[in-house]
Amino acid sequence: MTDTPTASRILGVGSPIMDILAPVPDSFLEKISGAKGGMEWIKHDEMDALLAQMPEPPQRALGGSAANTVAALGRLGMPVALLGKIGRDADGDAYRAAFTASGGVEDSFKYDDTSPTGRCLSLITPDGERTMRTDLGAAMLIGKSDVSDRDFQQCRHVHLEGYGLFNCEYVFHLLQMAKAAGCTVSIDLASFEVVRDSMDVLPDLLKHYVEIVFANEDEAAAFSGNPDPEEGLRALHACSPVAAVKLGKDGALIRTKDACCKVDAVPVTRVIDTTGAGDCWAAGFLYGYLNGWSPEMCGEFASHVGAETVRSLGASPDAQGWTRIRQAEATLKNR
Repeated sequence: MTDTPTASRILGVGSPIMDILAPVPDSFLEKISGAKGGMEWIKHDEMDALLAQMPEPPQRALGGSAANTVAALGRLGMPVALLGKIGRDADGDAYRAAFTASGGVEDSFKYDDTSPTGRCLSLITPDGERTMRTDLGAAMLIGKSDVSDRDFQQCRHVHLEGYGLFNCEYVFHLLQMAKAAGCTVSIDLASFEVVRDSMDVLPDLLKHYVEIVFANEDEAAAFSGNPDPEEGLRALHACSPVAAVKLGKDGALIRTKDACCKVDAVPVTRVIDTTGAGDCWAAGFLYGYLNGWSPEMCGEFASHVGAETVRSLGASPDAQGWTRIRQAEATLKNR
């Protein structure tokens, strides 16, 4: 458990999305457009049509990139909240209940009376990779008028999901408020499509507002224009004081002003589902960073959290996984 004061909240900013977890064969992906492992936006009726084709009934769980990260931080004992918009419907009620069960508070949720809570269909192939189709629903209706100074009053850190960059005016407004409140900021770049489509604003956003940037190999390559992860790391670090490039089973690269290191991944015998693994990796890193750990120790702990996430279905480790994560934390602290 952390000694962080209860008034020092971590605020996730992103789309509250109900994850719909659907195991499918690789052949299913041949019937839909887009690259395996990517994310594309779809409409409400398109989502319903895809769900009607599922080979087996899917499961539902709390989702959304920033929500996954702060929910994991909540399970690690840190005070967290989520700023995003949900519908006044059954999915919204279930989402709010799942978030509070993870340790979060609900006072930064915003509501829409007419649109449904967002959904993300996560198509999980036998290798554990997920290909996502997202219907934002109420989440896409959030705007500057929904945000107030009160949302940041108890916050020390804001974690933003890269998908928000599709609503740049809102994101820049929010980041200005976060900085005015004295918050540090991290961002997860979310997908290579987000980076590709946001390069006109992304470098300046990182330089002026962001202390920590998280990317995977594809996102780092899209940012730097070079497939070498080390080049991607250098390009990201040139814009942000702390940069981390996640390499999946090959670990991660981390660069700060004073250190550059590579951390190994924790071996996983069987990958069940990679949904949320990068989000939970970021949670492990932020947990260490906000508690003053070294970059290497942050990365090692993040690797444990990410590994436990892929061992279970959904965007969070199961109960046994959280037990192993706490054991890993104790081992790291006692080295």
